[in-house]
Amino acid sequence: MTSSYDPQSSLPTVLVVDDELRSREALSRVLNQEFSVLLADSAAQARELLEQHAVAVILCDQRMPGIQGIEFLKEARERWPDVVRIVLSGYTDSEDIIAGINHAGIYQYLLKPWLPEHLLTTVRNAVESRSLQNHMQRLDVELRAGTPVLRRRSQQTLDKVRDAFDFSRIVRAPGGPLDALCELAARVARFDLSVLLLGESGTGKELLARAIHYASPRASNAFVMENCAALPDSLLESELFGHKRGAFTGAHQDHVGLIQRAHGGTLFLDEIGDTSPAFQVKLLRVLQEGELRPVGATTPVRVDVRVIAATHRDLEEEVRNGRFRSDLYYRLASVPLALPPLRERSGDLVPIANKLLADASQELDLPDLRFAADALGSLLGYPWPGNIRELRNEIYRAAALSDGAEIGARAFSWRVLQGQARSALAGAAPASSPGGTLQEQLDAIEASILRESLLRHRWNKTHTARELGLSRVGLRQKLRRFGLEESQ
Repeated sequence: MTSSYDPQSSLPTVLVVDDELRSREALSRVLNQEFSVLLADSAAQARELLEQHAVAVILCDQRMPGIQGIEFLKEARERWPDVVRIVLSGYTDSEDIIAGINHAGIYQYLLKPWLPEHLLTTVRNAVESRSLQNHMQRLDVELRAGTPVLRRRSQQTLDKVRDAFDFSRIVRAPGGPLDALCELAARVARFDLSVLLLGESGTGKELLARAIHYASPRASNAFVMENCAALPDSLLESELFGHKRGAFTGAHQDHVGLIQRAHGGTLFLDEIGDTSPAFQVKLLRVLQEGELRPVGATTPVRVDVRVIAATHRDLEEEVRNGRFRSDLYYRLASVPLALPPLRERSGDLVPIANKLLADASQELDLPDLRFAADALGSLLGYPWPGNIRELRNEIYRAAALSDGAEIGARAFSWRVLQGQARSALAGAAPASSPGGTLQEQLDAIEASILRESLLRHRWNKTHTARELGLSRVGLRQKLRRFGLEESQ
């Protein structure tokens, strides 16, 4: 019998136990590539090697003279529990497999003939599993010894998170409509009341929900969120309430639902208005009774959560139309807070845009990014139907595509430029500006048409002149006449 074991080696050690010489040699040739290998032709010899060496993995044949592989691995599990156990067999006896899983705690059951790469992958994973297990055990010891330090660090981390999600961190202009909203939300946060956040998608409802949580007495516990519109009823129920193993096809193990994970903390249910009446009944029971029953469970589980819900729908209208239960609505809407869309708080747009540009500069590793004057003008002239989410996407896109540190209007998408041009054209119409002579009003309209065409073609004068039926010289004269420069 030969062995590749080297006592000075730092490689993990694998013990191969097989009564057939050729099988041991074949296994050794493959495993020698990455591991130190010990060879044993019987369970007795394997015991001796385990007592003398630090073994990471046992690879044992099932059918051997005397003690069988499963019996030996069961003994190894009791005496050397940290060693990962793998069975190698040419038979598919279900009783052997079940015994291996239940009694010997085997990691894997490999069938002969094995493939070298599959064998190596299995042993690699087994070694990694043992390493992670040992690491977790060391961490557990360190955690017990360092509880005071960890408690202090935990409090410091919580303080940092609270500061990051403080109401003052919600970017807005002083004196804007969000000031009163944030003041009201801060007062509500101290009390265990359900909050319903209303507003269009992308207005910052999740950010406000987090601010409420971290300003509340529940801040040290979990903030858990779920988008109710993203899942069908059956999956949403399983995700929120959890399920027991075998409750339905594919439920291979117990699953703790998000509501239980939020125990003691806050559960944020986004797009609650998109749920079905059947699901609303089940959620209402949880809120009323303070308990839930996981799918497939026979006994209820007590839960203590604060619920913050959000929707872009008009829930009062949904209640009137019978699409949302009135009792659930009143349970959720103890304190309704409505976030205005970005187009109704234009004063907030510039500080929000500057904050998003700073974030993009850091995340994309593009230092010193800044807006040109015409860029801010374009942003202010667009209505932003997608609100802050759309603004963020537009700014990150412009930052990625911009050639220099200064981002001009041309870096924005045609959708934004077109929206700005329409706004400028509407603002220059005679109906909006009744003052001035006929010529002055015609000049204003002509200037707006020129600017719209320039924005559409991203200040390409050749394309603009062709569209308007002008020569390049004629276009330049008109631009000088109306003071239309690219920097505007």
